[in-house]
Amino acid sequence: MIRVLLVDDQPLIRGGFRALLDIEDDIEVVAEAADGAEGVDLARRHLPDIALIDVQMPVVDGIEATRRIAADPALARVHVVVLTNYGLDEYVFNALRAGAAGFLVKDIEPEDLVHAVRVAARGDALLAPSITRKLIDRYVAQPLGTGSPGLGELTNREREAVVLVAHNDEIAARMVISPLTAKTHINRAMTKLHARDRAQLVVLAYESGLVTPRNP
Repeated sequence: MIRVLLVDDQPLIRGGFRALLDIEDDIEVVAEAADGAEGVDLARRHLPDIALIDVQMPVVDGIEATRRIAADPALARVHVVVLTNYGLDEYVFNALRAGAAGFLVKDIEPEDLVHAVRVAARGDALLAPSITRKLIDRYVAQPLGTGSPGLGELTNREREAVVLVAHNDEIAARMVISPLTAKTHINRAMTKLHARDRAQLVVLAYESGLVTPRNP
């Protein structure tokens, strides 16, 4: 069962998402919050698999709530997905940097919402290649260089795996290794770069200069 926490200051949004998710046999909404501070408290109380968090809220916004969840070792298994009305913008990018696993627009189709929750629960990033390109072009203009923490600790195979993740390529097939070995490389790279999940790994890869955008 995938346990979901809804955090949004609009009751209609929370109610709509709950109605769509609760009808699924493998998904359960365990709690709702109207602001980020309450959302973090409920995350600690219920330990959900997924926290769907609005970016712009009163008291504590979604970026700060994401940061607090990402910084709490007890919430390491909570995957944050931020909600936005506007698609990719600076708020969303900052939430991804803070540790969000991806983002969804609030007018998402019902079947896409359910699919996204299942994808995030597996630990995969909710970043389509087109969205990743926009993120890179708009917000990652100046690479930080090879001095980024943990980058020098990566093995050649781990670096290769990170590059393939950033380009959304099939890792195991391209590296001619088993899916389990590919996952091991990624997990080790995430540990060394202090990335919570693949979405944050992608952001760090581009910010560090390890990966550069491909031509369309």
